Formats: sequence, structure tokens, C-alpha cells
Amino acid sequence: MTSSSTAGYRRPSCGHRLGHVLIAALLLGVLVGGRLPDLAPVTRRLLRAGVVLLGLQLSIPQLVDLGPGVLLAAVVTVGATFFGTLWMGRRLRLPRGLCVLVASGFSICGASAIAAVSSERDEEHVATSVALVTLFGTLTMITLPLLDASPEWIGLSVHEVAQVAAAAPTAGAATAMAVKLSRVALLAPIAAGVNRRRGPLVPLFLVGFLAMVVLRSTELVPAGALDVTRTATTVLFAAAMFGLGTAVRPRGLLATGPRALLLGLLSTLLVCSVGYLSLRLV
Repeated sequence: MTSSSTAGYRRPSCGHRLGHVLIAALLLGVLVGGRLPDLAPVTRRLLRAGVVLLGLQLSIPQLVDLGPGVLLAAVVTVGATFFGTLWMGRRLRLPRGLCVLVASGFSICGASAIAAVSSERDEEHVATSVALVTLFGTLTMITLPLLDASPEWIGLSVHEVAQVAAAAPTAGAATAMAVKLSRVALLAPIAAGVNRRRGPLVPLFLVGFLAMVVLRSTELVPAGALDVTRTATTVLFAAAMFGLGTAVRPRGLLATGPRALLLGLLSTLLVCSVGYLSLRLV
């Protein structure tokens, strides 16, 4: 796999050169999290706003340029991880609500997906799911570059959009982000299929993201406006990483019990393995 097909794709605002900023924001959140009130509602809004603006960094031709093989790999990875995590959660005898949230977050786009499929009755499981996806997404964000992972593999495996931006190599940041956003686009059918929350079947922030992709595809957006939105996206994701960090509290994770931690580990290994194998096969 190469990134030549996306050579014309302008790198997102939160590319590799800002990866250290995102990681620092996350670590700062972990350090001060115990001293702050619950930031989960604010974090979800920041993530959703960031994903909407991120749509302006991607156009339909750029997704097409990835090729049918990579897009098929994204579908396979999301499907296998989602249903595989549900199956493993049942085997571990964990609550179904927790399993659905973990499956959505690990297979698609982290805390944004968790927020999209959660309902009022899942409130007790949301914090655990966000903490798990942040913890294991961070480990993946650090580990895959050490394994010299390809941009495509990073885009298929790392949990959060901001974490992909931090993990991707400079030369392949565009490809990694485009692959990741192909996974984000699959949130619509997953959310519609789960159908566990009141309100629209497709989250409004995802509708906004798709609308921004269409708008970018028209090439009507001035270059200056794209520069401004890149900066705004970076700020939103950095703030969201801080908020996600505040949700990672070691004592809270230990309180979830070894089975929840094991599910997070197994789901992470699953998404990384399926992502790698699907790329090899296509």
C-alpha cells in the first residue's frame, strides 16, 4: 500500500507535527483529572464539533482515490471489530450496554461513537467505555509507530481521530486520516442499526461531517477558510484530548474489574489484527 493516490490531499491541521501537542494535552488531562468536575459532556461536544470541521479536510474524490481495496478493508475492520467485541463481551459476561459502547468506540471513532450510540440507561457505562477507549487508543497510538506501521494500518486501527493524527507519520498523515474517516463514515449505519437512543437515527454531528465533505467536494471553499478550519480543528481536538485524559483515572479503571479491561485489550488486538490482515489480503 502506498499513499500516492492521496498525494493531492492537503494534510489535516492536526498532523504529525502537532502529535506531541495532542499527546501532551492528553497526559495533562490524566494528571489533573481527579481535581476537575466531570468534563464528559463538554468533551463530547468538542469531539463532535471537531469531527464536523474535519469534514472540510476530506472530499469524495479523495475517498475514491483510496481504492476499493482500502475501503473494503475499512468495512471489514469495523464490522469484525464491532461484532467480535460484542461476542467477546458476552463470553466475559459483561453488561450488554457496556459491550455495545465498547464495540462502537473501538471499531469506529472512540468517544464520539460512544456518545452517538449511548442512551440514558447507559449512563453508568459511558465513563467506563470512554476511559477504556482512551487508554487503549493511547497505547495503540504509541505502539503502532514503533512497529513502523503503514499509514493505512494506523488509520484502520487507532481508535480516536485525534489519536490517528498524532500517530501518523508526516508523509502518510493524509492517507491515515482519509482511511480513518472512512471508518467514521460507517458510524451512520452502525448507529442506525443499534437504534438505542431517542432522537435521530443518524447523529447530527455525523450529518454535519458528511455535509462538510460534500461542501469540500464542490471546491467552493476558499483556501483561507480551509486554513482557519484546520486551526480550529486542531484546537478542538487538543481540548478534546485533554477532556478524554481527565476520564482516565487509574482507580476508576481498576474498579471496572479485570473483565472490562480484558475486553478493551482484546478489542484493541482484534481491530489491529483485522486491519493488518485485511490490508494484506486486498
